[in-house]
Amino acid sequence: MKLAVVVQRYGSDVNGGAELHARYIAEHLAKHAEVEVLTTCARDYVSWRDEFAPGEDRVGNLLVRRFPVRHPRDPLIFGRWSHRVFEHRHSVAHELAWLESEGPTSPRLIRYLRKNASDYDFFLFFSYRYAHAYHGCRAVAPRAVLVPTAERDPAIGLSIFGPIFRGVRGIMYNSFEERAMIQAVAGNSKVRHTVVGVGSEIPSDSNAERFRQKFDIQQPFIVYIGRLDENKGCPELFQFFRNYASRVSESLQLVLIGRSILQIPSHPRIRHLGFVSDQDKFDALAAARALVMPSKFESLSMVALEAWAMGRPVLANGSCDVLQGQCIRSKAGLYYKNYEEFAETLHALETNRPLHAALSVNGSEYFQRHYSWPVIERKYLEVLNHLKREEAQRMEPLPGWFHRRRSNIAPTRETVDALPTGPALKFNRGSRSGRRV
Repeated sequence: MKLAVVVQRYGSDVNGGAELHARYIAEHLAKHAEVEVLTTCARDYVSWRDEFAPGEDRVGNLLVRRFPVRHPRDPLIFGRWSHRVFEHRHSVAHELAWLESEGPTSPRLIRYLRKNASDYDFFLFFSYRYAHAYHGCRAVAPRAVLVPTAERDPAIGLSIFGPIFRGVRGIMYNSFEERAMIQAVAGNSKVRHTVVGVGSEIPSDSNAERFRQKFDIQQPFIVYIGRLDENKGCPELFQFFRNYASRVSESLQLVLIGRSILQIPSHPRIRHLGFVSDQDKFDALAAARALVMPSKFESLSMVALEAWAMGRPVLANGSCDVLQGQCIRSKAGLYYKNYEEFAETLHALETNRPLHAALSVNGSEYFQRHYSWPVIERKYLEVLNHLKREEAQRMEPLPGWFHRRRSNIAPTRETVDALPTGPALKFNRGSRSGRRV
């Protein structure tokens, strides 16, 4: 079986959530099939500016084919189109303009897909909302398998994505909440799918004391790992922690790991370490009292899974359905929706040793049952083998020229606000009904 992983950017030093997810899947499926990666020349997710050379490349043991981006993203134009389709009535043409402005648009990549579709059994497209996935899924629909990595934000309500969700051969969901959201907005429950997520490369030699000595952190701490920006809930985390530090705890610190586009508060118990190595990251998890995840928008959260694999509890923003659902299913995390709940749950993690120990054990067991690599690989291979025996369905065409320009689509924020909320607590049981595996 020959597979292509198609993702917006790719590289050993490209560590965004969906991109790292794609790299892990490509590397692990390469043990079972011939795998190539098709991607753009972009390295930066904000501008999509070409930085890699076009043509063939190798990352690890995988062949990577890179294609140039037609134009960088203009944040002002993208912002205007986002406001238009998210907040006002609009047309399909407006949504396609939004997609073009978001990028990364690579006509050469799409031409390659069309020309060489028969050379591959399946194409695994990562991140539904980007131009490469939208146009790529349409170009090779009979062989397209989508890994949406969808969050509960206004983009999921765009009408142009409904035919994609209904017309691909298969969907690999990150979580039960993601599946419930997409099925509610697109009515695509008959598409072959499974809830699978992704594993992680967990080292066996993580060392808490090594981290403490290297960064001179001796007090107990919670750790945030990821991009520090407003969309990840960081300003609220800073505010909540400063209140907690002044009112409740005399010693707990907050350690921040990751690149920041925000000003970090000047506070004696908030430490920003910037970007660190994988060894330092896992050493930090080993040393931390807990991982804190303040984001309201996640499709899975790989770092939460890594924390559980390391036996660390997670304190999550309960306004994110995915994180709340993962905490409940795993019995390995606590969640909050306001400062009072943040303070109570954090205080429990800081002071209640039996609770902390139970959450730690539950997290490790949860990761091994659902996110160890043999489990992830088996789920992917089961779906692909099912698809090889099933007939492809036809993807719905775009409406005609005049229909595309009718401003009869509701603001997508209204569409998303009307979707069901809350955690989806039932596990996938492998039923053939609804084409699930």
